[in-house]
Amino acid sequence: MSTALPVSGTRRASQPSPAVRLSLDSRTGPIAANTVLFGVMISLFGLSWDIQWHVDVGPDTFFTLSHVMLYAGSAFAGLASLAMVLIATAAQRAGQSVDQFPGGKPVRVLGGAFRAPLGYLIAGTGAALFLLFGLLDLWWHSLYGFDAVLGSPPHVGLFLSISFTMVGSIIVFAAAHDTRWGRAGLIVSIPVLIVFTPITTAAFNGLPLPVDPQLVGNILFATLLLIMGTLIIGRRSTALMIAAALGSLQLVLWWFSPWAAHAYADSQGLPLRDNLRDEAPQMPAGIPAFMLLAAATVTALLWLSKKQGWSGRIAPQIMGAAGGAVIGLSLPIQAALFGDSSPTAGELLTMTAVGLVTGVLAGFVAARLAVLLRENSTGPVTKDR
Repeated sequence: MSTALPVSGTRRASQPSPAVRLSLDSRTGPIAANTVLFGVMISLFGLSWDIQWHVDVGPDTFFTLSHVMLYAGSAFAGLASLAMVLIATAAQRAGQSVDQFPGGKPVRVLGGAFRAPLGYLIAGTGAALFLLFGLLDLWWHSLYGFDAVLGSPPHVGLFLSISFTMVGSIIVFAAAHDTRWGRAGLIVSIPVLIVFTPITTAAFNGLPLPVDPQLVGNILFATLLLIMGTLIIGRRSTALMIAAALGSLQLVLWWFSPWAAHAYADSQGLPLRDNLRDEAPQMPAGIPAFMLLAAATVTALLWLSKKQGWSGRIAPQIMGAAGGAVIGLSLPIQAALFGDSSPTAGELLTMTAVGLVTGVLAGFVAARLAVLLRENSTGPVTKDR
């Protein structure tokens, strides 16, 4: 049972004038949503920089510039989310309806003391948790000084917190999927989360599993988010646009991450690691590089499903199975292209099978999340197609 209750009052709230509604949707909504997206984008670049720093340079302190970038991004997202919660709460207390408020359906917080649009509530909660884990990271550094690993307890908490904020950003844009800015924001925010998910699933690397959990997580979330975005927006070109945005992000991070790490090390007079080899940048190399092929497969199956009249109960699973198989097959090939050993035929077959099975699950979950996110839409007053 959901704990997120729709906003309702004991008395009938007066309806705001059309001018008030238009202001909330056409001005406040895009500004706040894009500020949250800007924040998570800054955090993503800061994280990629920080990971490359650990690989190429080594230990860091709490106050390195990559950490400052991480915290600045979270601050942007958190302050924008807080502002929208306060605006929605003030509007509700003034007797105005917030049913049309951007960011998702408002829910009760702290027994009804606040009215928070769902997307901003999740994004803001993630930002607040990031601050708390940041304090824990500061304490960790005060105890141990330099930090040479990414898997420390504060870092795991920070990664999970950023994930919440990124999910909140997607919910905010999904709630405005009937607008151009909402669709554009989804096409950008979904790749941001796709880039980040392997970092979170890497937490399971220590478990004795038959397959690499990071690879499985990459397949699962890349396929799930690709199909979910396609079903939310409902346009044939959506999957291809998401894949193109992901590829563009990969190219930028590929250049930025080593450049930032090396330039900052040089400015601080720090040497690079003695055993440093000419390897692909750590985080960008983990992004699926053949997503356009998976997106083309999903797009073709979506067109075929509409032409043949496939049931909506099975079409997402078919798209997921095919898209997951393409991603699963491509990941070991991608790793070989980036410097790893060439995969055997057995490994390719295994990863394709894993992608097929994982993709079925991804399609199933994606279809249901798409329905929930479309229902969470607040129905903007001004729609554009």
